[in-house]
Amino acid sequence: MSTAPASTPIKVTPPGDAEVRIYSHSPLFYWWPVWAVGLIMGILTLVDGHRMVTVPADTEAQAREIQGYGARDILILPEGKKLPRDDSGNPMPPKQDRHMAQSPRLGVIFTTVLIVIIIVSNVPLRGLWSVIIILGSFLLVLICSLMGIWDDIVKIIGLLDIRINAGGYFSISLVLLIIWALTVFVFDHRTYVIVTSGQVRVCLAIGAGETMYDTTGMTFSKRQDDLFRHWIIGLGSGDLIIHRSNTTQEIDMPNVLFVGSKIKEIERLIKERQVV
Repeated sequence: MSTAPASTPIKVTPPGDAEVRIYSHSPLFYWWPVWAVGLIMGILTLVDGHRMVTVPADTEAQAREIQGYGARDILILPEGKKLPRDDSGNPMPPKQDRHMAQSPRLGVIFTTVLIVIIIVSNVPLRGLWSVIIILGSFLLVLICSLMGIWDDIVKIIGLLDIRINAGGYFSISLVLLIIWALTVFVFDHRTYVIVTSGQVRVCLAIGAGETMYDTTGMTFSKRQDDLFRHWIIGLGSGDLIIHRSNTTQEIDMPNVLFVGSKIKEIERLIKERQVV
């Protein structure tokens, strides 16, 4: 006598037990490279080991043989000019806490990153515009190289002398980091969409109440057509668009982090509801 094998029950997550939370971030979310590069530049400035000193205009640098010290580089101030004095009337040495990198490249890099992030986070370059900007940049470099003026451009860029001491880097970066963290992890979490297997709860303004919708007939799509904002500095972010049935109105959630994986989780929840 044969016994039929017992069927294994299929475990299905009950509706409402699982949910997907989606947060819409402000454009400040894309400013993380500014405070990250600023902190790196501050650390490199400390490691550089140089100090900042202020001298009057027309100060000359010369190499002299100093009795008791040997050959040294010295600064000769213009006639009638003096270095800051202490209470005893002696010239004050450079303050040891004013760290300044010898190379101006650190300041140039930080300023370049700041300007690029300001443009990218405020000027949308969607779709074809991203391709045009990239191809245009390569074409411009190629034309300058063929015309023989690229070396002159590099020399002009080399004339930039932007210097920020370590205190400046850290003060700018740490304040921006605190503002960024509060915005991304606190204030941005006040505007959200919560999706369960049968319901969508939406809050699109801080302090506003939730609006609830049924997921029946809803479709979820993503928009990731801004190469610089969504992929390069957005780390795979994008805009989530919720299409409601029987209406042309859409719910737009801009700047959603990992939007692709969020949509996959939502699709899984909706399939579980259909199974139930």
